[in-house]
Amino acid sequence: MSELPILSLLIFLPLVGVALIMSVKGDSVMVQRNVRNVALLGTLIVFLLSLTLWFNFDRGNADFQFVEQADWVPALGITYHIGLDGVSILFVLLTTLLMPVCILASWDSIKVRTKEYMIAFLVLESMMIGTFCALDLFDFYVFFEGALIPMFIIIGVWGGSRRVYSAFKFFLFTLLGSVLMLLAMIAMYHLSGTTDIPELLDYSFDLSWQKWLWLAFFASFAVKMPMWPVHTWLPDAHVEAPTAGSVILAGVLLKMGGYGFLRFSLPMFPDASLYFAPLVYVLSAIAVIYASLVALAQTDMKKLIAYSSVAHMGFVTAGIFAFNHQGIDGALFQMLSHGIVSAALFLCVGVVYDRLHTREINRYGGLVNNMPRYAFVMMVFTMASVGLPGTSGFIGEFLVMVGAFKANTWLATFIATGVILGAAYMLWLYRRIIFGKLEKEDLKRLLDLNHRELLYFIPLIFIVLWMGIYPAHFTDFFGASVEKLLEGFSESALASNGR
Repeated sequence: MSELPILSLLIFLPLVGVALIMSVKGDSVMVQRNVRNVALLGTLIVFLLSLTLWFNFDRGNADFQFVEQADWVPALGITYHIGLDGVSILFVLLTTLLMPVCILASWDSIKVRTKEYMIAFLVLESMMIGTFCALDLFDFYVFFEGALIPMFIIIGVWGGSRRVYSAFKFFLFTLLGSVLMLLAMIAMYHLSGTTDIPELLDYSFDLSWQKWLWLAFFASFAVKMPMWPVHTWLPDAHVEAPTAGSVILAGVLLKMGGYGFLRFSLPMFPDASLYFAPLVYVLSAIAVIYASLVALAQTDMKKLIAYSSVAHMGFVTAGIFAFNHQGIDGALFQMLSHGIVSAALFLCVGVVYDRLHTREINRYGGLVNNMPRYAFVMMVFTMASVGLPGTSGFIGEFLVMVGAFKANTWLATFIATGVILGAAYMLWLYRRIIFGKLEKEDLKRLLDLNHRELLYFIPLIFIVLWMGIYPAHFTDFFGASVEKLLEGFSESALASNGR
């Protein structure tokens, strides 16, 4: 297994699927079915291949594994360098899991430009896996920015009535922050003479440089998370995106910001991270409380879940910058949990939207009477979103709050209000949609979940309960890597205090 270029296969196999789809001519019903089959088969093969990472990863080892390296631009010292550690491996598995789900969720709803739609998703999968595997600054930037293009197209072509506005807003917000990150990467190359991430992790930047570099990376990752106040692109993007677009945006793309903090900001700029931690605490507390209150006022289901994502990402940034094991473990667990739960909630919205073609909360009510399976599925993910013990949401929030309390009691107090507010808006949403009398005639005709929909909901329910009941199966992956990160951080902080 060690000789097989497993990561390169995961990155480039979706592009083989793209080539196969492009070779299919015509736009008949049969052609569309073949295109869907190729996309589904391709994503399933990539997912099954990615499971070898789960079984072959050395969980007690903090070093990069499955490493592949080859010269790319020798004159500049740039290499094609990829590998995984405990911080990144589960994000790759999350990506490969959600992609077949996205294809299945789009099976009947996408009838226009089906070929181009599937191509966009396969390219997006390739870019996202590459982002989490990259061990060279140049590789990371190419994949990180490359993911913008297919997502921009997915929103702009297959989105709602304001899709062009939302797509450009998404693109410009994320691109602006990324330009600053590119300048920071050029400065890092100039100072260190290398673009190799493992080498940069051992390089010590001067404090004055660290602050500027940290701010430049923060500009990119804060938008991607998204943190308050640069979150405004997210609700628009979610509302206008097709269901599968919202699933992958909430499930994976938002996690790139948190991953960036853990891969670059903390280990490479530890002194600057310590210096700017109070700023992050304030922004995290505002994000949790503000986004939760705004979610309470929403009338659109997608917008409510989008604002809940902003609040949950506030927990993540609070945990990361708590600089302790519980905080960072909780942030990683929360990102993984949110990736499953928020994706599932958007799928739940997509189910009723495909049947009634509206996301207005007031249009629904009493669905438990004729859609009991749907009511049960949505109940599980609602409970996970509010952090019910026994679900994945509880573990992440609990660990983050423990870590935040150890770092700053005021921070823990403020983000704890997000748990209460989160329960308020999610339970309100569930009550309005599911319970009550079934009085509207068009709602009485709605059909319950079909076999295709159950096919992607059941595995997600299993994972949410698995993560909540036995979290050690997941925390074991990143425990050693977090320990190594904190050791390097502590040594640097002590050295800084001694200067």
